[in-house]
Amino acid sequence: MTEEKFMLDIIGKKWFYFLFSALIIVPGIFSLVKYGLRLSIDFTGGTLLEIQNLNIKNQNDINKIKNIFTQNKIEVSSVSKSGTSSYIFRTKQMSREQNTIVEKAIDKEFGQTQELRFESVGPTISRELAQNAILAVIFASIAIVLYIAWSFRGVPAPYTSYKFGICAVAALLHDVLVVVGIFSLFGHFFQVEVDSLFVTAILTVIGFSVHDTIVVFDRIRENLVKMPGVKFAQVVNESILQTLARSLSTSLTVLFTLLALLLFGGETIKWFIVALLVGIASGTYSSIFNASPLLVIWEEKK
Repeated sequence: MTEEKFMLDIIGKKWFYFLFSALIIVPGIFSLVKYGLRLSIDFTGGTLLEIQNLNIKNQNDINKIKNIFTQNKIEVSSVSKSGTSSYIFRTKQMSREQNTIVEKAIDKEFGQTQELRFESVGPTISRELAQNAILAVIFASIAIVLYIAWSFRGVPAPYTSYKFGICAVAALLHDVLVVVGIFSLFGHFFQVEVDSLFVTAILTVIGFSVHDTIVVFDRIRENLVKMPGVKFAQVVNESILQTLARSLSTSLTVLFTLLALLLFGGETIKWFIVALLVGIASGTYSSIFNASPLLVIWEEKK
């Protein structure tokens, strides 16, 4: 076997790719079990107040503002900087009246303060959001298995279409675990919170991951007809190589666009973009190096 063929033997190195995926996923799973996700008020209920004041300059000033909240019996769960002179305070649920009192006290201490945002979410709504987010991921996974099983029903015997669907879902679950695990680490070390936009990012990643996987699987189905008698692993490897350039080109186009949004977009969508970047990069990898090799292992065991 020449060096070039060895380098292009993706299926032959499948265990290396699985190990690489495990090295990324395992720390995230550990973080999820130990720390969980840092949930925003979208899921926990509470109030988000974003203010701007040029006189707030250091941590000592932030502590003074936190004391103002405490004096008014309002618990502050987190504080984060959102701009040059603007800050986001996340608190237990407070009324508009309480907010007015707090802002007047901040005005008295630091001068004119501008309110940029005030959002309040009740515990009932936040519980419904969390339940709907989980149901959305479960429903999407089941629908994908059924759709791929139906679409690939023409795959030649002795191969079965449902295996294609299950392997595609395994790849998208890999991507979900990568994104969720990384954001669990972000939440623990950098106080990054996940909100309803994060759920949108996860569902987008699922769709993109499946799209990429189907491109490879469709070529496998075509080559099974064109290459009768050839070992399944060889057919899959050839199919991956034939679609590799297309998969990478599509993904890089999206990643460059997201990178531009991350650099020039606002603070509000920053972590939404980061979730998409991580998920789409993972989806490209899993479609090529996880989904297809997993299909090969399943067929070889049979």
